[in-house]
Amino acid sequence: MTPLAEFPVLETLLWVCLALIAYTYLGYPVLISLLARCFSHHAVPSTESLPSISLIISAFNEESVMEEKLLNSLALDYPSALLEIIVVSDCSEDKTDDIAKSFSEAGVRLVRQGKRLGKSCGLNFGVPSSSGTILVFSDANAIYERDALRQLTKHFSDPAVGYVVGNARYRRHAGLTPSAESEGLYWRLESWLKQKESAFGSVVGGDGAIYAIRREMFTPLRPTDINDLLNPLQIIARGYRGIYEPAAVCYEDAGDSFQKEFRRKVRIISRSISAVFREYKVLFPWNQFRHWLCLISHKILRWLAPVLLIASLIFSLLLWHFWFYRMVALAQLGFYALGVAAWILGPLRSSSRIFYLTYYFCLMNVASLLAIVKFLTGSIAPTWETIRGSESVTQERSASPVGRKL
Repeated sequence: MTPLAEFPVLETLLWVCLALIAYTYLGYPVLISLLARCFSHHAVPSTESLPSISLIISAFNEESVMEEKLLNSLALDYPSALLEIIVVSDCSEDKTDDIAKSFSEAGVRLVRQGKRLGKSCGLNFGVPSSSGTILVFSDANAIYERDALRQLTKHFSDPAVGYVVGNARYRRHAGLTPSAESEGLYWRLESWLKQKESAFGSVVGGDGAIYAIRREMFTPLRPTDINDLLNPLQIIARGYRGIYEPAAVCYEDAGDSFQKEFRRKVRIISRSISAVFREYKVLFPWNQFRHWLCLISHKILRWLAPVLLIASLIFSLLLWHFWFYRMVALAQLGFYALGVAAWILGPLRSSSRIFYLTYYFCLMNVASLLAIVKFLTGSIAPTWETIRGSESVTQERSASPVGRKL
């Protein structure tokens, strides 16, 4: 048998990959929890004065949810004199624009792009027509709690705060699909991480469903930019910090199939990688070390996870001669075999959580890998399609939110 000493480079590479994978999924949550407890910020938000708000709703072919969204927006607990509601239609082809126009007497304004250019160009078009000192960005399917705007804006009393991210929750209903449940579990972990990051220093990124920035912090976007990551990164680069406010709650539906979630993840991650490289200053730890640590740990290592997983499998197979590394290789192969089996089983995988969660983990890492390829090849699309089908919209009407009873 070949002496172990002949493979120091392979061993080192394998352990580095395994250590980074373990840190990404296990170590970082523990670390950020400890850091948030030991080094948290203690700024006290103020509700004494309310700023003027522009609630900007991005929409493309959202006729199934637009009326509910506007009724919800008009019913929010915020002075009407300080709130303007703007629907930015990305050249919608259905009745989205007509529904928005029907609310004009209530103060809703429609801003329509004459050509479909994507959400980012729509914001470039819509923001200049707004007047609020605080811009709140929302999706058409995101239904806000009545006090969501007050919860968002109270943090802007701190001049060091540049953006505030709300708490987007996925709805739970009787017919919850495995993909929606998997995404719901993932999102609850994400929300927990955001809360800890916010306490430690600054939450990484925004959320297209519910986040707010100071008006002067908005920078025009390129068609392929993802606004809810690039804008926060630009704000961080200017020396401000971001806050996560769990009490600013909104509800939306996850995709009703793994395929829809897969496409959404590819689009989001490819644009997010592009955003980081565009605002590369955030990669320098001496600018804002706390945010840098969270960005590397929470986002970049997560995006690189499929590369690390593939590399660790290759290295362990090359070290097959040694029983320990053989066990490591077999454990990885067994896990991926479970994911492949779940893919082959199709609808039958919904009967077992271990099947669909394994499948979800594998699928999302494949999505990250494809997103990296799209970024490297420059094939990022500027437009998007809603991931909600007619069935999921129908279910939404009788849904209960995840973790909350109505």
